Amino acid sequence: MSTRLKVLRVFKTLHRTRLAVFKDDENAMTAARLKINEEFRKNKSETSEENIQKMIKMGSDVEVVLRETVLQMEHVGKDTLVLRPRESLLLENVPYCDQPRKKS
Repeated sequence: MSTRLKVLRVFKTLHRTRLAVFKDDENAMTAARLKINEEFRKNKSETSEENIQKMIKMGSDVEVVLRETVLQMEHVGKDTLVLRPRESLLLENVPYCDQPRKKS
């Protein structure tokens, strides 16, 4: 696959992730869009294949961090926040047991 296609794929993936992660938060979506576009524009004239590959890797890593670690919270009162996790972040957990296991 050509380098140009890889760059475009990372760009598109970052924007899709931005839409999912910051859903219903217009300020965060706008700020993320501006930052993604700014970073890609800043490096638009890069010609070194090695540097381009490093930036592609960094963009992919940023996308993973956004997708796997960012949570949305909303202020609903003076000292109250509501957590709105995405389905992809809700993992099956091992049930907690108060009773210690019996030794056999």
